[in-house]
Amino acid sequence: MGVVHSINVSNGGVPKLPRPSCYISVNGLEGDRQRDLRHHGGPDRAVCLYSLELIQALQAEGHAITPGSIGENLTVERVDWSQMVPGARVAVGTVVLELTDYAAPCSNIARSFQRRQYVRVNQKVHAGWSRLYARVLAEGTVCIGAQVAV
Repeated sequence: MGVVHSINVSNGGVPKLPRPSCYISVNGLEGDRQRDLRHHGGPDRAVCLYSLELIQALQAEGHAITPGSIGENLTVERVDWSQMVPGARVAVGTVVLELTDYAAPCSNIARSFQRRQYVRVNQKVHAGWSRLYARVLAEGTVCIGAQVAV
């Protein structure tokens, strides 16, 4: 069973900063804002998720990535990332998410990567290393350590 490692929000931009808990509605995480609503946010991109194990593997490659630094709202651990695909449903505590799409990386997250190579988390270039967007099917409050099940 996976768990929530970090809950990350910002008033726009990256890095998103950690919080111990957060209410998640169909509009996303309370207190989280996106500057570019053409590419971020909205009901089908309400929550962005990423894997702690992938962050650690990227750190081992020499990248400066940390939880929240590439804009994910929920950093999860012990989740089989190969099961995290559009259409999958994910229970995060009492919150239920449906994964909608892979999150295309942009230059705003470049400082988290050696030589600004943010393409390292592009699904089309490095399948299985992308963040994922989700819509919220059941709202609720999530805390650090909440169970995550795909």
